[in-house]
Amino acid sequence: MGLGNTFGLAFRVTTWGESHGGGVGVVVDGCPPRLEIDAAEIQVELDRRRPGQSSVTTPRAEADRVSILSGVFEGRTLGTPISLMVHNKDANPEAYRSFKDLYRPSHADYTTEAKYGIRNWQGGGRASARETIGRVAAGAIARKLLARDHATEIVAYVKRVHGIEAAAAEPGRVTRKAVEANVMRCPDAAAAKRMIALVERMRDAGDSVGGVIECVARRVPAGWGDPVFDKLEADLAKSVMSLPATKGFEIGSGFDGTRLTGSQHNDPFTVRGGRVRTQTNRSGGVQGGISNGEDVVIRVAFKPTATIMRPQATASVRRKRATIVAEGRHDPCVLPRAVPMVEAMVALVLADHALRHRGQCGR
Repeated sequence: MGLGNTFGLAFRVTTWGESHGGGVGVVVDGCPPRLEIDAAEIQVELDRRRPGQSSVTTPRAEADRVSILSGVFEGRTLGTPISLMVHNKDANPEAYRSFKDLYRPSHADYTTEAKYGIRNWQGGGRASARETIGRVAAGAIARKLLARDHATEIVAYVKRVHGIEAAAAEPGRVTRKAVEANVMRCPDAAAAKRMIALVERMRDAGDSVGGVIECVARRVPAGWGDPVFDKLEADLAKSVMSLPATKGFEIGSGFDGTRLTGSQHNDPFTVRGGRVRTQTNRSGGVQGGISNGEDVVIRVAFKPTATIMRPQATASVRRKRATIVAEGRHDPCVLPRAVPMVEAMVALVLADHALRHRGQCGR
């Protein structure tokens, strides 16, 4: 039985809605009471995710104004389910009618129909990036909880677009201010300029590009996670790989670590300020599935946007060969808007494990 709309155990979120329906939203269950939160704080994160921000994002004009329907009273959480909703104001389902009987290449059209025997051809439905509004809204609550109880800080940024690398972006030093300094959300200003030019060329050519987002979580206490199935990195991988357009995950040294020997890769322990620390952080802040107190550093690969404004070979629902030319409003590169999505998923995992750790170990 598929119940894939809910994520988390102690801090649980359930998203709902389709890309061109009346709206989208989320129910957050398990958030502790008396956490100060208001719609304006949640809106800050949704504004970073919303479409129509710049020349490198989709022109769909959505304000994405959030409403808190339950679970918050006089600016504080009640400990009861928190329901958040965003209305779809600029939906245009008719833009998809011309290919309602065609499967768009590398979209979820065919697989959704293969699973359910029915699909909503008006956009991407549940597979659309609009579903992530609920995640980002819930993530704003999770990161507020983490900041209050543990001073945990989460910063994600665009590390690479196609072949352009942000060499100056180091996870230990990147600030949110530097990330938000340009529309690419890349803290390396020189690389960001080249990235923007590339994405605009791809947009004008009717094509798209992908890349990599790096994310660092600072001041994560040692001890979060579990040693077997619920390893912290396993839950982080599942969380970010559930985002649209993701195709790869790394933590710490990632795949580059396979090129090292054990003596080169190990993180030697030391003591600083009366705390056990590591001299290096190739483990990415997690060892044996449990956080070790160092920065948690992950990377997520995003494919080029599947919708491109060029003729492509496809198949029809009648099992005939066909050609499709995409219409509609789409990102030529998903990465700038995916930055707050990655941060949100990391926040949801860490908040969930923080509460689970408190429940099991009492601290």
